[in-house]
Amino acid sequence: MPGSTEYNWEMIIKITKGRTVDYLEISRNDGSTANESFPKKGLTSHDAIHYFVESTLQLREGFWGTVARGNSPTDIQAIAKEAGHASASRSHVPEPHIVQLLQAERLVECFEADAWGETADAETFIEIAAAACEASHVPMPELTPSYVESLRAQIAAFQEIWVAAPIGHVAEFNWEEN
Repeated sequence: MPGSTEYNWEMIIKITKGRTVDYLEISRNDGSTANESFPKKGLTSHDAIHYFVESTLQLREGFWGTVARGNSPTDIQAIAKEAGHASASRSHVPEPHIVQLLQAERLVECFEADAWGETADAETFIEIAAAACEASHVPMPELTPSYVESLRAQIAAFQEIWVAAPIGHVAEFNWEEN
């Protein structure tokens, strides 16, 4: 049953590299599926970075956890907006059910900037991420220097393969949560 904490949410995530957009194919353990396309944002897949951040930091109510529970990837922005996602025009504390969604998005943005530019030391990275979370009125999830280095290594390894791969390359991830 959706929303139950007793249900074991699992899904297969396939991200296919496109020329101007990347494609998502989701197969959930309840038999439901979702297929979406998203414009490219940078050198590597934004959604893959979400996977690394959310699975490493156990953010089960982030982007992928929300998708695992039956939401369409394209519905996530509307869900966040309805629940008080902070923006310049409506800056306030978000509803509790989107806190991890916002934490994940802020951290993904920080790791994207880190992967696509010059990296800072782990402590400085954590300070930047904390400021990003604060701007969205959400607490900073536990992010230690060892988590930062682990995530950097995962993202760099994925990015090396992704950038070199031809159009049509498929990266597959298994999302599991109990």
